[in-house]
Amino acid sequence: MSALRDALRDLPETVFADLLESDDTYLLVIDLPGATAETVDVRVSAGRLEIEARREKDLPTEFRYVEEERALFLDAELPLPPDATGADAEGTVDRGVLELRLPKAGAKPDTSIPIEDAEA
Repeated sequence: MSALRDALRDLPETVFADLLESDDTYLLVIDLPGATAETVDVRVSAGRLEIEARREKDLPTEFRYVEEERALFLDAELPLPPDATGADAEGTVDRGVLELRLPKAGAKPDTSIPIEDAEA
């Protein structure tokens, strides 16, 4: 058990994300295990993408925490590419993976991006 505990301490504390680009859209893919459309809020404000996500842990009654390192919240602020403003952006969450489609051009200073479950 001690080796497992030590191995868990050595895991990276990063958020995994990919950025893809087509001629007219950026696609940002972020792993948010345990998050759903109801627990993710994404906004564009002042040229920045603001992501807030929450997840819930389901602890089986017969277990107790020995090590608790998985965060319940993610708050991230990312700069938007200069040709993406958030206007007409779309987002989906499917099994804890957030996909944001950010069209290029078309300015709106402050925008909330609707997030939907991909299976809905």
